[in-house]
Amino acid sequence: MAEQQQATSAALADNLKEFLQAFKDREGNYRYFDRINNMMASGAQSLVVDYIDFDSYNPDLAKQLTHKPDEMLGAFNEAALAILREIHHDYEQEIHDRIKVRIGNYTVQKGLRDINADLIDKLVSVSGMVVRSSEVKPLAKKVAYKCTNCNAVTEATLKGLVLKKPSKCIACGEKELDMDPENSIFIDFQMVRLQELPEDLPAGQLPHYVEVTVMGDLVDQCRPGDRIMLTGIIRIEQEQMAPQAKTSLFRLRMEGNNIEYLGGRAGSKDTRTVERIAISTEDERQIQTIGSKPDAYEKLVASFAPHIYGQEVIKESILLLIVGSVTKKLEDGSTRRGDINVLLVGDPGTAKSEMLKFAAKIAPRGLYTSGRGSTAAGLTAAVIRDKSGIMMLEAGAVVLGDQGLVCIDEFDKIKPEDRSALHEVMEQQTCSVAKGGIVATLNARTSILSAANPMYGKYDPYKNITENVNLPVPLLTRFDLIFIVRDIPEKDKDNLIASHILEIHKDVTHAAKPAIDIDLFSKYLTYAKRIEPGLTSEAIDIIRSYYMDMRKAESEGMITVTPRQLEGLVRLATARARLLLKDRVDADDAKRAIYLVDQMLKTAGVDVNTGKMDVGVLYGKPQSEVSKQKLFMEVFNGLSGPDNNEVEDKNLVAELVKTGRFTDEEARSQISKFNREGRIYERRPGFWAKA
Repeated sequence: MAEQQQATSAALADNLKEFLQAFKDREGNYRYFDRINNMMASGAQSLVVDYIDFDSYNPDLAKQLTHKPDEMLGAFNEAALAILREIHHDYEQEIHDRIKVRIGNYTVQKGLRDINADLIDKLVSVSGMVVRSSEVKPLAKKVAYKCTNCNAVTEATLKGLVLKKPSKCIACGEKELDMDPENSIFIDFQMVRLQELPEDLPAGQLPHYVEVTVMGDLVDQCRPGDRIMLTGIIRIEQEQMAPQAKTSLFRLRMEGNNIEYLGGRAGSKDTRTVERIAISTEDERQIQTIGSKPDAYEKLVASFAPHIYGQEVIKESILLLIVGSVTKKLEDGSTRRGDINVLLVGDPGTAKSEMLKFAAKIAPRGLYTSGRGSTAAGLTAAVIRDKSGIMMLEAGAVVLGDQGLVCIDEFDKIKPEDRSALHEVMEQQTCSVAKGGIVATLNARTSILSAANPMYGKYDPYKNITENVNLPVPLLTRFDLIFIVRDIPEKDKDNLIASHILEIHKDVTHAAKPAIDIDLFSKYLTYAKRIEPGLTSEAIDIIRSYYMDMRKAESEGMITVTPRQLEGLVRLATARARLLLKDRVDADDAKRAIYLVDQMLKTAGVDVNTGKMDVGVLYGKPQSEVSKQKLFMEVFNGLSGPDNNEVEDKNLVAELVKTGRFTDEEARSQISKFNREGRIYERRPGFWAKA
């Protein structure tokens, strides 16, 4: 019986050897023979066989690959070794125990929800997102023990992951045996968790996942956040209910055979492709037609969340955020962020959450999460200990949304210590973790669209934005655009909004119909992300002159800006050119970017004390405040003189009121503020001195 089996596997290996030697591609090259020939030069230990090639060469054997994968892959390894033995005998000896034939382009694809008991010991291919990966450990394939008495080598028995040490030496019966690493064989081993892609997830369902074991050169091939197509064999293992208790309950896992990437990947040249949405030639023709029309821009904005009335400027900004700008890699290795971040602050009931949900739905890759209950680990990444005791790196929202969009609602409800984790993500576009001996930096090249409510329920127009929103200044400055959405009663506008909402309730099918069909709209945005427009000299001149005007801080009514805003303008202009499928950023794009920044400054950047625009408001220090503080110190220094004499309370208040910039009350609050900050102190009751 055993001889018969050996003969069958030998015949199978011969058939596969014939395929590897004889298969020619369209150009007439011996594809697999050449790959095996080059294995020694490249130090490769695996050979990828395209399933479509194999199926076209021998359809009967290709079917066997699905139902008898262990037998077939074992024979494939033998066949590859046999060819290697003839060409590079020494290298064949070196990798004899480690060679692997991997199956690429496998057509038997299943969803993670379809993996069940019927597929045990079958070869399948599943797509998903890596959410966890463990540290790399050595796994024993053969363990040898050496006798301390006669040096004879005894092999241990391996059953799955259970190792049984021999009780005594086979030669002399000695019970003391030491492990012999030289005669043992170990391979790299890693555990990975694969989860359903967010866009494949049915509404209201929990995402399914599968544990995958990867070995050899597949280790460290994928990191948390990568979207992969994994080909592997479904295995079962027994559940451990309690120590030593055997149970009839088992769980499924996958043994990885090959990993292929969906869309762009970290480290590849083509990092911004999102191939989840397939675009046919017909789609491309329709997209080009939409983009070439003169009213394309208005049509695109009108198609975004048509069920929400008005808010065109915000809709336009969100569209630019979805498309994004080009991430530039500089010669010195540093990168210039291309993703745009937008914050909406506003009164309740102004459809902020609706816009966030719609953006996450139509973006080629979008995630929606709420700030309430979100932790730093859930938003970025965490290191956890698995039940097997292995340390695992687990990805959070911004890592899973890499090269896409993450919508964070209730942004102000995140705890301050958790919110600080987003500082690095929003500017450096990476997410670093150092815990439990794992130090890792993951990619988080994501645009962040957030919505926050004002501190006191409704936005107070008599206070600046930093006093209205419970967000730290360093985080506010990382948003390219901040919009305040206020609910102000206006008769005509309210009438139109009411008609719009009631019309939707009356006729669901025809009301709020988008100008562009939603599927085509999503494809349009995916297509637009592929374009990389360059800046023209006219656009550069317009942006430069606007920036220089804004920098003239000394002229009244002007505002101070930082280079961060300049980069924001370039990003917005580039995103607009992308959205209109242009390969150059022209003057119109630059003017529109400036218009959007101006719109932001009219709402969020007005200093309520002076009624003038001032970017300092976003930095928590409006010009009016700074100049008042400067004036206070000048008056105080004048009264205290060069000898730093003490200044009487009522004299100081009187002098401050005399300047015409302070009321009696403001003067007293400024004194207590300077006292709190430790710049002046009360030497004796009613007398102040400089600290």
